[in-house]
Amino acid sequence: EKFDIVKKWGINTYKCTKQLLSERFGRGSRTVDLELETQIELLRETKRKYESVLHLARALTAHLYSLVQTQHALGDAFADLSQKSPELQEEFGYNAETQKLLCKNGETLLGAVNFFVSSINTLVNKTMEDTLMTVKQYETARWDREPRGPGDAGGMWRQALMAGAVCRLEYDAYRTDLEELSMGPRDAGAVSRLDAAQSQFQSHKDKYEKLRADVAIKLKFLEENKIKVMHKQLLLFHNAISAYFAGNQQQLEQTLKQFNIKLKTPGAEKPSWLEEQ
Repeated sequence: EKFDIVKKWGINTYKCTKQLLSERFGRGSRTVDLELETQIELLRETKRKYESVLHLARALTAHLYSLVQTQHALGDAFADLSQKSPELQEEFGYNAETQKLLCKNGETLLGAVNFFVSSINTLVNKTMEDTLMTVKQYETARWDREPRGPGDAGGMWRQALMAGAVCRLEYDAYRTDLEELSMGPRDAGAVSRLDAAQSQFQSHKDKYEKLRADVAIKLKFLEENKIKVMHKQLLLFHNAISAYFAGNQQQLEQTLKQFNIKLKTPGAEKPSWLEEQ
């Protein structure tokens, strides 16, 4: 049984190596799914752009956090001076109240932006990454699951294909083998070999098409999910930012209620906004 496994592995390795070299020297044809590969490249480009948005949103959160802390300290300083400066008590007093209000609005805005950051992080580093893992199964060689030849004769093969499309390569290798046999003589031995080649080709074709279908489905679901998530998050971000800089406290608080965002209660021992990032 072990001999048969190694023999099968050796034949498969030979055929795929032959196909790989044929492609590299321009003699063999390579199956290309232009539509799917375009979608995959678009996903990678989209992920890079969303990572940039995530980085900037985290920077905004850090700046807002610093601003709120500064306003809080400034409000305390004004309040203290209001008590100790009778001649400027009123002026220091209303400045302290203003800073207190700004601080409260800033904490509310931080709640909205932090929710935005958390959602984008999940989309980029979990949802998109999960889809790209399926893509990697479609593209990347993982030959460690195959039995090794005597003395690890397959080591060079595995290393050569670390960036190759093994499933696709196997499909093309057996397709080429079938095409070559189809053009040969049709004696009894050739017909038998042709039938065997047809069976092997069909097996690899089914495997390749299943993996390709898995990728296409994942890409479709990801696109639908991305649109749904970003529609909600962009609306949240716009409404919260607009309300904050317009000084509309009521609209800012209503935005958080609309998206079911809970703020930290005063004095609660929870990580800071920066620590949560």
